[in-house]
Amino acid sequence: MIYRFRVILDTHEDVFRDIEINASASLEDFHNAITQSFGFDGLEMASFYISNDLWEEGEEISLFDVSDEEGGTRVMNETYLKDVVDENSTRLLYVYDFLNMWTFMVELADIAEAETGQIYPNLMYSHGQIPEEAPEKEFIAEEIEDDDLDEEFDLDPEDYDNLDFDENWN
Repeated sequence: MIYRFRVILDTHEDVFRDIEINASASLEDFHNAITQSFGFDGLEMASFYISNDLWEEGEEISLFDVSDEEGGTRVMNETYLKDVVDENSTRLLYVYDFLNMWTFMVELADIAEAETGQIYPNLMYSHGQIPEEAPEKEFIAEEIEDDDLDEEFDLDPEDYDNLDFDENWN
């Protein structure tokens, strides 16, 4: 089976690539196809995140296991597309280069049979050029009132002696 994906750079301009790849390919193979199709050298850290219909970030699948314990994170070279993407779960987020945060929305567009003589992965269509610099992300934090924090943690800022704070900690 061949998966056909649209990979969209999260920017104001329309920049995307349509890529065909074997369903049995690893996420590392897909990572390489994406970086090559967008003109990156592929030397930076990257991760896929399983996503839902609202493009919310789910489980991370990273290029390398950088967790504190061995096997703490799924890695791309041991994870296959067919195991994370199907007709019911069609979306992934892909982040390349964590210093610049190139962020892509990846969506399964079609599942097809392999064509005889076609080499996969295959860049089917390319639209737009990546900007010189990664688009800046607007991080929006949920606003919390100070009173809400005091209630949530059962704190009374006027009662300094009972805040369980050692001012001579070092």
